[in-house]
Amino acid sequence: MFEVKLISNEREGGIQKASFQTCDAVCSKQIDIEMDGDIIKRVQYTGGCHGNTQGLSALVQGMKKADVIARLEGINCKGRGTSCPDQLSRALKML
Repeated sequence: MFEVKLISNEREGGIQKASFQTCDAVCSKQIDIEMDGDIIKRVQYTGGCHGNTQGLSALVQGMKKADVIARLEGINCKGRGTSCPDQLSRALKML
């Protein structure tokens, strides 16, 4: 119900680049992720609350994927059952 949809997933050198469509329950529409092994190099949201998504992207940069999932999984926004941070954790689980 709140799952993200993988749009693309490719590798350039050692960097994995993936894009996900978020579910309709959140304000953001897409999440683009760059990974180097299990380390998050870059996260960019399309749509959503710009300040919040920029802040979230800056905070997770350089973190291990498992740590980000553990911290963000299950965060609920306005009783929707998911959130932009939760959607990122769902996307990371698919990588």
